[in-house]
Amino acid sequence: MKLLLTAAVCAAFGGAASAFSVAIPPISPITAPTRLSPLFMGRAAAVRAATKSKTDAKKAKTNAIYGKKIIMTVKQGGGPDPQSNKMLNDVIKQAKANNVPVDNINRAIKRASEAATGDFSESTFEAYGLGGASFVINVLSDNANRATADVRSTVNKNGGKIAESGSVLFMYDRQGKIEVPAVIDEEELLEAAIEAGCEDMELLEGDEEGTSVILTDPKEAAMMADAVRSMGHEEFKMSLAYISKAPVECQEDDFEKNMNLVDALEELDDVDSIEHNMSN
Repeated sequence: MKLLLTAAVCAAFGGAASAFSVAIPPISPITAPTRLSPLFMGRAAAVRAATKSKTDAKKAKTNAIYGKKIIMTVKQGGGPDPQSNKMLNDVIKQAKANNVPVDNINRAIKRASEAATGDFSESTFEAYGLGGASFVINVLSDNANRATADVRSTVNKNGGKIAESGSVLFMYDRQGKIEVPAVIDEEELLEAAIEAGCEDMELLEGDEEGTSVILTDPKEAAMMADAVRSMGHEEFKMSLAYISKAPVECQEDDFEKNMNLVDALEELDDVDSIEHNMSN
């Protein structure tokens, strides 16, 4: 906008009329700083808190699971010394690969020698879901009756059905599984795997963007973990898992209901892990 001012100057200047004009440069409108509404900020904080809570819960469950595995292997595998107890040595490697604190590992080894500590045992449940889905439910518990009742009840309440022993497992292979929060180069992995002494591997994209999954022979899982570590990846998750031979794609509605079943099972203290055949 441009403003033109004109004035007549008389009397004091001998009666001669004079005119002058002043140009004022354009004035830009003032833009108020962007502010987030308290409601939006509150929702964002709630999402962050919920995400952190879920992450903390997963971490706590992982620590608890490996604590039970360590106790079981100490009691069943030949004592608290990992040098002479190969089963314990393997579990400790898995625990460290899953970022279980060393203090937790040492406490579990100590607890295993206490008379009041219960005897843990592993068991596997097989189940069917909706749309052709199947599940392998791995349990680690010091109370088999409680675990059985909880798993059966949870499966039935969430639209699933417990299957007869062996009717689901034959559709799966037992494999070592390493989940890395990074994109792995296949050629580099192959070289590192050969150096570590591995003979069998398969590299897949992870469920989340920017992640990778490596499948290998269960006996070579620890060596594959060393190979991944030699590539500079210190944070990864290592486990033994049942991998489906024939994945199925469920309809969206069935998939959501099946995942609700998985979430409900994961909330049970005695459930170690759940594998399924859904490719969605």
